[in-house]
Order: sequence, then structure tokens, then C-alpha cells
Amino acid sequence: MTELFITIRFLDFLDVLLVAFLLYELYMLIKGTVAFNIFMGIFIVYLVWLVVKALNMELVSTILGQLFGVGVLALIVVFQQEIRKFLLLLGSRYQANNKFSFENLFPQHFKSTTESSLRAIVDACQDMARTKTGALIVIARSTELREFAETGEIIDAGITSELLKSIFYKNAPLHDGAVIIVGNRVRAARCILPVSAKKNLRPSLGLRHRAALGMSEQTDAYVVTVSEETGRISVAHNGQLDENLTVENLFKKLEENHAA
Repeated sequence: MTELFITIRFLDFLDVLLVAFLLYELYMLIKGTVAFNIFMGIFIVYLVWLVVKALNMELVSTILGQLFGVGVLALIVVFQQEIRKFLLLLGSRYQANNKFSFENLFPQHFKSTTESSLRAIVDACQDMARTKTGALIVIARSTELREFAETGEIIDAGITSELLKSIFYKNAPLHDGAVIIVGNRVRAARCILPVSAKKNLRPSLGLRHRAALGMSEQTDAYVVTVSEETGRISVAHNGQLDENLTVENLFKKLEENHAA
């Protein structure tokens, strides 16, 4: 006799919740980017494959089936940046919420940026904002950002306000690009940062701010920018840009997340 009721276990609810969570995180990662259009294209092709398979259209079904046979590798290539961001998101949340994380068991070789170093950064940004000197400063948090530092000139010097201002001086040889700060050292200057691929950014947002957003999307670093046109100070983190900050707000935001 056919059973009239379907047995639903707690693990079934958990399964649905996990899938919903993964789909939500995927949507938040690719929302407003070119990857979203690619994902929709793949989804449409998948629906077509299901339809032709149900209609027993063998030739088209076989071709699309072979296409999806290598689909996993294709998805890894196409969504490389999104997968990187998703894994970074999971890792960052794990480190923030787990007191038994790897960072506590095996401490990093660099320390958090101290209050005095953050004050030097803020003082430099205040002076550069007043003179409308463009600046792009990356402050590392849980990683040393070596792959990005190696794109520029290694400096490895202590953080001072005068050093930062001299680097970003308009006629200085190192002013073009980003400065990367790890702990209490200026690790490198004139570094190349990834540019955000978001499509919904307003046209007035310059390349410096787009690079700050791109860096914050791919790492957990805080990226401080000073606009060359307006002198306004902004901070990018987790793919979000806080604009037109006062020096007090800038210091408070950095101190809450970096000070030892």
C-alpha cells in the first residue's frame, strides 16, 4: 500500500536551510556584477537542457549534456573571483567568531596596527585631504597581502605621517598606485590593486575608489582613499564604500578593527 504521508526529518530542514544560505551568499556576491549575467545565462541553458531532455530530443540533449559534463571546471574559471570572495567571507567569519581559530593556535608573524600608527595614517590623510593630494592606502588585517605588495616597490619602513605624504606627493616617483601597510610597517608602495567589477557603481566614482572597492572585495583589508578632485576621505571594506568621512570618524573606524 502506498504511504500517504512523507516523512520529514530535522536533517531535511537543515539541508534546505543550508542550500538557501549558500544561494543567498552567492546572490550577494555576484549582485551588480558581470558574473550575475553569466550566471543567468548558465541557468537559462540548464533550463533548456531539462526541457529538451524531457522531450527526448536526443541530439540537443547530448550536446548540452556534454557541455555540463565539464561545467564544474568552466564555473571555477568563470567565477574565480567570486569563489575567492566567498571562501574569504567564510574564513573571515570563522576567524572573527572562533576563539580556537588557526590564528590563535598559530599566531601570525605580524601584529595588528597600533593606535600610534593609525594616528599617523589619519594625520597624513587629513593633510592630504586639505591639499587635495590623491592617496590610496591598504591596511592589512589577517593576511600580509604579499601577492599585491610584490606588484610595487618594497619599502619596509616604519609608519610616519611625513613618509606617507612624501610617497603620495604629486611629483614623487611612487605616488601612482597604492601603499600597503602590514602591522606597523609600510610594506610597499606603487602597488597595483584589482578594480571592482560591479556594474551599478555611479559614473563619478574614479579609478582610485574602484580599486579600493576591488581590493576590499577580494581581501578583508581596510582601504583608505583621499580624492584628488574633492579632498574627501573614504574607506572601503567588505565591498562597501563609506564616503566623506571626517578624520575623527576615520580614526574611530580604523581603531575599532585594527588597534592592538
